[in-house]
Amino acid sequence: MKVRDAMSTDIALVSPDETIQEAARAMATRDVGALPVGENDRLVGMVTDRDIAVRAVARGLPAETKVREIMSSEIRYCFDDQDLDDIAANMGHIQVRRLPVVNRDKRLVGIVSISDVAACEDEKKTGRAVAGISTPGGAHSQQAMH
Repeated sequence: MKVRDAMSTDIALVSPDETIQEAARAMATRDVGALPVGENDRLVGMVTDRDIAVRAVARGLPAETKVREIMSSEIRYCFDDQDLDDIAANMGHIQVRRLPVVNRDKRLVGIVSISDVAACEDEKKTGRAVAGISTPGGAHSQQAMH
């Protein structure tokens, strides 16, 4: 199965110049925990509810803080024509619960989450991905933030 067959295409972007309050409001409205950050028709980062909580609120930053100040700018993504089982394994390896999906022109076309994988792949592959994601630490640990 290809990523395009499992991904969600109902995505909303936030601008890096929007406030974290606006991003949090968009997350609440859409009932999502992460939003891609786009600028000039390009994906420039991701911001999660955890980024807002740990990188902003816990540090006492105001609601007017710009998304660019707390977003993850190291963008991990996948292509819509890649095999879903390969992407599931990669998600476990790099410890992420969701990945933006781009086409071969590198235009954002969706997001694939571990729940999308669980709905489409067998339990063993999903279990391995979840085990990898759930291992403490990793490149996306909030402990690395100052």
